[in-house]
Amino acid sequence: MDKKVPEIFGSLVFNDAVMKEKLPKDIYLSLKKTIEEGKDLDINVANVVASAMKDWAIEKGATHFTHWFQPMTGITAEKHDSFISPLSDGKVIMEFSGKELIKGEPDASSFPSGGLRATFEARGYTAWDPTSYAFIKDNSLCIPTVFCSYSGEVLDKKTPLLRSMEVLSEQCCRILHMFGDTDVKRVVSTVGPEQEYFLIDKEVYLKRKDLRLTGRTLFGAKPPKGQELEDHYFGSIRPRVMKFMEELNQELWKLGILAKTEHNEVAPAQHEIAPIFANANIATDHNQLMMDIMKKVAERHGMVCLLHEKPFAGVNGSGKHNNWSLTTNTGVNLFNPGKNPAENKRFLLFLAAVIKAVDEHQDLLRLSAASAGNDHRLGANEAPPAIVSMFLGDELTSILESIEKGCAYNCVTAKSMNTGVHVLPDFKKDTTDRNRTSPFAFTGNKFEFRMLGSSFSVSGPNIVLNTIVADALSQFADRLEKASDLSKEVDEIVRETYSNHKRIIFNGNNYAKEWVEEAERRGLLNLVSTPDALPYFVSEKNINLFTKHKIFTKSEIISRCELLLENYCKIINIEALTMLDIVRKDILPAVYEYSNMLATEVKNKKEIGIDVSGDSEVAIIEKIGKLASILYKKADSLEKALIAAADHNSTTAEHAKYYKDAVLSEMQELRATADELETIVGAKYWPFPTYSDLLYSV
Repeated sequence: MDKKVPEIFGSLVFNDAVMKEKLPKDIYLSLKKTIEEGKDLDINVANVVASAMKDWAIEKGATHFTHWFQPMTGITAEKHDSFISPLSDGKVIMEFSGKELIKGEPDASSFPSGGLRATFEARGYTAWDPTSYAFIKDNSLCIPTVFCSYSGEVLDKKTPLLRSMEVLSEQCCRILHMFGDTDVKRVVSTVGPEQEYFLIDKEVYLKRKDLRLTGRTLFGAKPPKGQELEDHYFGSIRPRVMKFMEELNQELWKLGILAKTEHNEVAPAQHEIAPIFANANIATDHNQLMMDIMKKVAERHGMVCLLHEKPFAGVNGSGKHNNWSLTTNTGVNLFNPGKNPAENKRFLLFLAAVIKAVDEHQDLLRLSAASAGNDHRLGANEAPPAIVSMFLGDELTSILESIEKGCAYNCVTAKSMNTGVHVLPDFKKDTTDRNRTSPFAFTGNKFEFRMLGSSFSVSGPNIVLNTIVADALSQFADRLEKASDLSKEVDEIVRETYSNHKRIIFNGNNYAKEWVEEAERRGLLNLVSTPDALPYFVSEKNINLFTKHKIFTKSEIISRCELLLENYCKIINIEALTMLDIVRKDILPAVYEYSNMLATEVKNKKEIGIDVSGDSEVAIIEKIGKLASILYKKADSLEKALIAAADHNSTTAEHAKYYKDAVLSEMQELRATADELETIVGAKYWPFPTYSDLLYSV
C-alpha cells in the first residue's frame, strides 16, 4: 500500500470534513441542520453545495455524475450524465446545479414495481438523500438518492428504511425522555452486516453455464474432500486471496467503508468480511457498494466473487449476519446491559420491546429473509432454521424469570478462566455463552439476525426490525405516559411482556429435531420456504402495522409481495430452463461419447477373441445406459412441469407454490441422476469443471 490508511480513508467521499473545508460556513451549517434535524433544504444552499461538490469531484478525476439509487431489484442503479455544458463558441464548460443535485428523472417503467406502475407510466424521480455522503466510483460522482414514481409510490428500498428509522427514533425518544434523558434528540438503529462470499477462478467459472446464468451450480457431485476436516475456517489465507483482500480493503476504505475483519469461512473457497457499525441507512448503502466492489476487485485478480446463498450443494452456503442495535445521539448504546442488568430498568424495557416485537412479528422477520436462494440454505448446518426464535443466554433469561416470579435475582458472578499454564494470564469468562444456531441472538450489546442471505440488501430486514420495535415501544410509551409511578409501571411492563412472549426465547440447539416439535407446541411459525412465508406480508395485521407508522401504503405492501413472489417464480424458471439446456446439450452428449468409447473398446476386444462378459467396460456401459435413460426421461418430466407452470392460471402466491412443489422437486430429481453420472463418466469426457475444480482452483 503506497499510502497509509488514514490518508486514503474517505478520500473519495464528499464527507463532513470535505464539506467543512469546501463550503462557506453558513452554507455548511445550513446543510448540517438539514442532515441532523431533517430541515428542508433551501435551493440556494443546494446550488452552492452542488458547485463545491462538482469542483471537488473533478479534482478527483470525475467526469460524470449520477443519482445512485436502490430499486426493488436488490441491486443498485445509476444513469450517468457528464458535467459538460455547451457554449455558443463550440466549447464546453463543466456545470452542475442544485436542481440536478436535488432531483433526477430516470425512467420508472422498466424497474420492477409489482404492478404499481404500468409500462406507459414512465416518469419517475430520484431525490437526494443528504444524510448519506456522495462519493466517487468509476470516475463518476455518485449521489445517494431515493426513488419514487410520478404519483408518489415508493419504488426503492431506501425511502421506507429512512421512514422506519424516523419512527423508531421518535418512539425511543418518548421513552428516554420519561427516564430523564432529555438531552437525547435522536436515536439511530446501527447495523454491522457480516458478509460471506466465495472466490473461484474465473477461467473455471466461465466453463460453468449454470454459474454464469443463475449464480449457483445446478449440478455437481460431492468432491472427495469438502469441509469435513474443518481446516479452512480461520485458516491461513492463500496468497492470491490475500492480494484480493488487500485491494478490496483499500477500495472500501477510499469510500469511507469501515471494513474491519476478514477471514476464511467454513467451506473451501469461502470467506467473510465484516465492517464496523454504522447507522442503518449508511450501512445499507455501504453494503450495496461492498458487494459491487467485491465483484470488480475479484475480476481484476482473475477470480469471480459468488454471492449466491448456496452456490455449492454439500458445503456451507453464505449468509449475511445483520448485527443490529440502538444508539442515541449522545453516544449511548441502549442495548448495553451495564454491570448490573437486573437493576438497569431502561435496558430491560428496551429488551422487552424487542422480545414483544419478535414474537408478535416472527412472520415479518422470516419473510424479510425469504428468497429462492436462501431457501437452499436455511435449516442447513451453517444457517439457522426457518423458525424464528430468540437467544438471550442464561443470565438475561434468569433475570427475566425472576422478574416474572417476583423473586430476588441471584447475580451470576463472572468466573475466571484458568488455562492451566502458568505463563498465560487468567481472564474473566463472560456470564453466558453464545448461540450460533439461533436466528436472532443477543450478543452482549446488540442483536444478531442471522437468517439473511449473502446477496440480500439489508434494507428489508432492518425496515422490519425498526418498525416492529418502534410499534412495541409506542405501546409501552402510551402506558408510561399515563402511569402515576413510572418505576412500577416499567416493572409491570417487563413482567407482562416476558410472561406473554417468552415462547419466542430458546437458548438451546436450534438444529435439533426436538426443537421443531417444541416450537410447534409453543405455537411458533415454521415457514420452510419463500412461498410459505411471503403471503404473510399482506396479512391484515402487517398491513395495519406498516400503514399505521406510514412506512408503506397498502398498495405498496401488496405490490412488494407480488414482486417478491414473481421474482421467486422467475428464478426457479430460469434455473429449470438452464438445467434442461445443460442436460440436453452438454451432459447427455458427453455421456453418449464416453459410452461409445467404451463400446468401441468392447468391440475391439471381441474382434481379437477376448471374453468381455465380466469386463468393467460392459458393466459401466450398462449402468450409464440406465442412468442416461432415466436422465432423459426426467428432463422430459421437468419440461412438462415448466409447461404446466406457464399455463398455471392462479394467483401469484399459488403460482409460486406450484414452482416449489412441482418444478423444484423435478429439478432435484434431475440433478441427482446427473450427479450420479458425473461419478462414473471419465473426467476428460465430463463437459464442465467439477466441484473439486471449482472449490480448490484458487
